[in-house]
Amino acid sequence: MMVRNTKYNFGLISILLHWLMALVIVGLFASGLWMTGLSYYDPWYQSAPHWHKSAGVLLFVCYIVRVLWRGLNVVPAPLNNYSVFDKLAAKAVHGLIYLGILLVIASGYLISTADGRAISVFGWFEVPAWITGIDNQEDIAGTVHFYGAWVLIALAAGHGLAALKHHFYDQDETLKRMLNPNRSINSKS
Repeated sequence: MMVRNTKYNFGLISILLHWLMALVIVGLFASGLWMTGLSYYDPWYQSAPHWHKSAGVLLFVCYIVRVLWRGLNVVPAPLNNYSVFDKLAAKAVHGLIYLGILLVIASGYLISTADGRAISVFGWFEVPAWITGIDNQEDIAGTVHFYGAWVLIALAAGHGLAALKHHFYDQDETLKRMLNPNRSINSKS
């Protein structure tokens, strides 16, 4: 089993982090939308935000691990059939996704800690409220969090559609590289 990335392929760790974060981001987005419709008297009104915040903190941990892992590994080269536009678009979208994840997590932290209370992560540990007391912190961070989440989901959807385009229309190895770390793929694809 190939754990680390190679010049042509993603390793198991990169693949697992990619798909785990994708699932958590989609889940957090869906739960965030669902929570906006809860009334004060709904049984989930108090507990859903706890689960959402806890998952958000764990997503941040995965984000840090992923960034560090990416820095310690080779990034597989683009396939030879990629146009200059494909290469630039992929680099830009990946960068914006990484930035978007960080923006949504940071704004969620600022919402959650605006009142000075720490974030309890599933009761396992607490993340202290280091930044508080900014005028309208909760409202401003809430707006950034809401619109940032929509932009992040739009970027992720575009990223997914591009992968499907490469798989079904271009019939290249782009999607397969993120599904199977043991594929024998080289630069001729």
